[in-house]
Amino acid sequence: MLHITELTYRIGQRLLIDKANVALPTGARVGLVGRNGAGKTTLFRLIAAEIAPESGTIGLPKNARLGRVEQEAPAGGQRLIDFVLDADRERASLLVEAEQAKDPARIAEIQTRLVDIEAHAAPARAASILAGLGFDEQAQSRPLSEFSGGWRMRVALAAVLFSAPDLLLLDEPTNYLDLEGALWLVDYLSRSPATIVVISHDRDLLDEVANHILHLDRGKLTLWSGGYTQFERQRREQQALQEKAFKKQEEKRAHLQAFVDRFRAKASKAKQAQARVKMLAKLAPVAVLRDEEVLPFRLPPPKKPLSPPIVAMERASAGYGERAVLSRLDLSIANDDRIGLLGQNGNGKSTFAKLVAGRLAPMSGIVKRAGKLDVGFFAQHQIDDLDPAGTPHSHVAELMRGAPEAKIRAAAAQMGFSGQKADTPVSLLSGGEKARLLMGLATFDGPQLVILDEPTNHLDIDSRAELIEAINDYEGACILVSHDRRLLEACVDRLWLVADGSVKPFDGDLDDYRRLVLAKSAATGEKAKGEAPNSRAAERREAAKARRDLAPLRKEIAAAEEKMRRFADLIARVDAALSKPETFAADAAKALDLARQRSELEKALTAAEELWLTLSSEAEALDLAG
Repeated sequence: MLHITELTYRIGQRLLIDKANVALPTGARVGLVGRNGAGKTTLFRLIAAEIAPESGTIGLPKNARLGRVEQEAPAGGQRLIDFVLDADRERASLLVEAEQAKDPARIAEIQTRLVDIEAHAAPARAASILAGLGFDEQAQSRPLSEFSGGWRMRVALAAVLFSAPDLLLLDEPTNYLDLEGALWLVDYLSRSPATIVVISHDRDLLDEVANHILHLDRGKLTLWSGGYTQFERQRREQQALQEKAFKKQEEKRAHLQAFVDRFRAKASKAKQAQARVKMLAKLAPVAVLRDEEVLPFRLPPPKKPLSPPIVAMERASAGYGERAVLSRLDLSIANDDRIGLLGQNGNGKSTFAKLVAGRLAPMSGIVKRAGKLDVGFFAQHQIDDLDPAGTPHSHVAELMRGAPEAKIRAAAAQMGFSGQKADTPVSLLSGGEKARLLMGLATFDGPQLVILDEPTNHLDIDSRAELIEAINDYEGACILVSHDRRLLEACVDRLWLVADGSVKPFDGDLDDYRRLVLAKSAATGEKAKGEAPNSRAAERREAAKARRDLAPLRKEIAAAEEKMRRFADLIARVDAALSKPETFAADAAKALDLARQRSELEKALTAAEELWLTLSSEAEALDLAG
């Protein structure tokens, strides 16, 4: 499917990709991994022909369709479902042409092709994908402009998945998803027939979806079989063998050098010494692949331990203005709890976190907090609140006014910003470095409770492992909201589900929750499939209910009847020609062509009849409703 040959690309003086080679088989599901800044997104841009390589080639089959989520979130007044449907450009084009075509042969071709690509089922398939990514039926009919950038990026992802490309490129697709959306996406991709290349730092996604790992390291591409866990084991084994070979060679080098040093000046051993000098020169160095050091995270211990419970709620409710988002909250948090919040985005997880942190007052009921409770709050969107012109040093100094310079520098270093890195403008820090700085600032005073809302976005796999260690070493209580299933499984011992306007303990583990999410998604998909033949009718039905006017629908029924009549007439003419013996005697090739045309017209007639039945059923339903 994809062939990369001697590919080279550099940014300025930095060589990012160095004569890289790889061949990906058709249907492979590939996880593209590498350190932040290694060039993974740049490689995607090269494959998509957005930028040109310095040298080398990238080969794809002729007419292969490539799908990639655009960097900019879609906008405008178009409905979500329509935006996704338009991603199938062939279907959209054929539907427009079908309304305008007058040539019977061309009409037959269009209808046949629409049947071949299952155009009638497209609205149901689009609705199923949108539902899996968190958009209910009502949301699917709303315009894009009503949603935030993160939700619109989900719509962009839905459109790319719906377009069913031959090669699908996904760059951190779970960054804009909640856990529920991530679980659905993993299940969807693991069943997709497309060739997939996905950049992700989510180990569960890479293990469950990928059957190959493509490692970009020091400008080179290496393809490994299996998921990420298998890749990591094989790479560690390779590194161990290289270390062993390196050590053995160094011992041999030292032995030869000792002989040379000892006997070089001795006439009787001069030849042997010279021979060993040549052997030393021929010893090719063994390359040892050593991973770069990963800085640890540090969550400082609580400055003052508190007696449990540190937070207790009795029939509490919370919301904004007069609208309650959550109610009937009867919960308590101990001083060493590890709680994972489940539930789709928009259900109230952020509202609950603000209520616990004291950033939102209860509308009713009681919320008791331990005296002098300090809460550290990390939310991914707060990264935008960092001063882009400031530095890690200046942000830390703001919290340590009047402290000696040495102490400020030491505190910044504990966060992972030592030396010149502490003086780097925030605008030049990577996403992972900004997250590290924000987490250090949020927990700076040693809080008794830490709330972490999507802390792993922009962190690579090794940094996520360090964060897990830091959370597990932390002595206070922790509330986690994350789409990273591995983080939740490694860190939490209690699960609370935010749904149906309340927060309650979830009776089960993450495997149980995954089954629950996928079962709901499957039920939604089956419902959509059941409505597939009437999906276009359903859209018209909504308009008809508002207008209570059957005229437009009856017009379409009449048009469908006219198509049926025309196709039947054309089939009759072809049958008449084929019934004549002279047709075959005069021109056998023409006779075969007539037979082919009859087959296509038969398919077109069947499609027109199905449409007529759908429209007629809808008209009957509207008559009954009226």
